[in-house]
Amino acid sequence: MKEKLYTIPVNDAVAANDECPICNAKRSLERDAIDYAIGPGASYMESDIREQTDKAGFCSRHYRMMYEYGNSLGNALILSTHLRRVTGELKKEISGYRAPGGLFSKGGSSNVGQYISDLESRCFVCEYYRDIYKAYIATFFHLYANDEAFREKIKTGKGFCIEHFRELLEEAGTYLKKDRLDDFTKTLFDVMIRNLERVGEDIDWFVEKFKYENKDKDWKQSKDAIPRAIQKLVGGYPADGPYSPQ
Repeated sequence: MKEKLYTIPVNDAVAANDECPICNAKRSLERDAIDYAIGPGASYMESDIREQTDKAGFCSRHYRMMYEYGNSLGNALILSTHLRRVTGELKKEISGYRAPGGLFSKGGSSNVGQYISDLESRCFVCEYYRDIYKAYIATFFHLYANDEAFREKIKTGKGFCIEHFRELLEEAGTYLKKDRLDDFTKTLFDVMIRNLERVGEDIDWFVEKFKYENKDKDWKQSKDAIPRAIQKLVGGYPADGPYSPQ
């Protein structure tokens, strides 16, 4: 199947041949979003983007990534206006606080907790790449349905992390018809068990290498077994350092 512009990121993620191509694609999207939010293009200086970051804020993970990115002035500008907005909104909610019993009892209702819950559920970076990520999943299944070479890469590849294994299993019925769906499900189960066992063997050999009788034996594929096993179980890249512009 001839490669098209929208298939390139998914093909690149599979070609990376690490423990989960969906993790790989998601990491690329996340980094693109961080670049957009606070990178050299200075999107945060545009009034419409600042309005979005002021309203949404960032989750804990992406605040940390932005801090590690290294743009201190950009971070300070974003935080300055977002803090001002949150403070004003929280003052408004507090002024209307009512709880059953106690000092502030005047009717028994409060929106303070709901306001904070809503704030915690939002993140400019997460929202920025969410729709693109959904398109990547759709493209993954489009390629699996129509590209024999892609299917072969999945069947002979290293599988997926547990989180994305679940996601692909749940989404497959939306994109694949019966015969191809049955083929994909069988492939997914086979590739997951085979690769979980492979990583487990690498971890076992890593442990064995600490025995005196094995100290001079080859590490085989086990030197990076710990971060790969963590990725298989919970996703992500535990060995990654801070992300910063190249």
